[in-house]
Parts: sequence; structure tokens; C-alpha cells
Amino acid sequence: MFTGIVKEAGTVERVKPTPKSIELTVRAKICARGLKPGGSLAVNGCCLTAVGLVSRGGCKLARFDLLRETWRRTNLQFVKPGSLVNLERPLRAGGEFGGHFVTGHIDGLGKILRWERSGQDHVLDIAPTPEVMRYILFKGSVAVDGISLTVAEVRKTSFRIWIIPHTYEVTALRERKVGDAVNLEADLLGKYVEKFVGARSRIN
Repeated sequence: MFTGIVKEAGTVERVKPTPKSIELTVRAKICARGLKPGGSLAVNGCCLTAVGLVSRGGCKLARFDLLRETWRRTNLQFVKPGSLVNLERPLRAGGEFGGHFVTGHIDGLGKILRWERSGQDHVLDIAPTPEVMRYILFKGSVAVDGISLTVAEVRKTSFRIWIIPHTYEVTALRERKVGDAVNLEADLLGKYVEKFVGARSRIN
């Protein structure tokens, strides 16, 4: 379980397809502290398991094996050496909870329609898949590339988010552009409400 509070933007070191998976190696500093093989790390909001760690130049290179399904359903399929990715360690029991509950299971991809500076902030418009759009609510929470954000405006097929300077500076959003794909995870609470209401309706 994560909170959507990204601790750092790591750098993709290598992407290597293999017969069984895709090996993704990421250079991290803050989020690599204490990380061991078998530990979890959210990479662009996708919960991955570290299978190898190597120390180098004050940082660590964390290697992950991605299933083809994970590769196909997330924007990790578009990263290349040098790409920035958002990183977050799992929530510790008793730790500070600053965002919202994020599972690290991506619901779908969204397409950036607008991404530009507006005053001191940035405005971000995203067109999600219909499966994700139905969970988007005004003032509700959504994880965009693993970042816990608040929906500022909802339209028929897209939604808007305002990005403050701090979020822009510490996350991989600073290298995104119009047309790019972003990983989206809808608020977990909305999914449970839909499930329970639907089950209740069938019973009645």
C-alpha cells in the first residue's frame, strides 16, 4: 500500500527484454535506502518487486522483472535509458499518511491533452479510458504516475488537475508533454462503493 506522495524522481538505467519478462533497471537514491531484494517500490505508480540491487556512485541500481501484462498496461513500455520515473516506498505502519490509499495496481492509461504553466502553477488535462473516467469525481483523488492528486474539474471525457511548483520540481511530470501516456489509478474507495452498491441492487 502506498500514499501517492512521491519521494524522488529516479532515472531509468536500462530496459532489457528477455524471453520471459522485461528487465527494468532504475537508479535511485532516497527510495533505495533500506530496499532489499523482494522489497516493493512504486515506479510511476506501478508496484514492482526488486529482484536485484547494486550500489554505484552513492546511489543504487534497482532491477525489476516486469510481466508482459504489466508492460502492456502501463506507460513503462515507453521509458528508455535516461527517462525519469516517480518512486515511492510502501507505507510503513504508523507512518505519515499525506495522500490517499494507493495500491500500485494501474487501472489504465490516460493521455495528456494540455500541460502548460499558468501563473506559478501548471495545468494538466488528461483523457482517461472510459473504465477509469467513471471513477473520476470533482475534488476526488486520483493517482497520476503514482502521484496523489486532487481533481479540479471534470468534463465528459477528460479531467483537469492543477500542479503546484513543488510537485512539478520533485516528480517526473516535469519531462512530460502533450500526447504522453500517464498511469492512472482511481480512488480505491470509489471502486468498493460501486461493488457494494451493485451487489445490493442485484439482491433487491
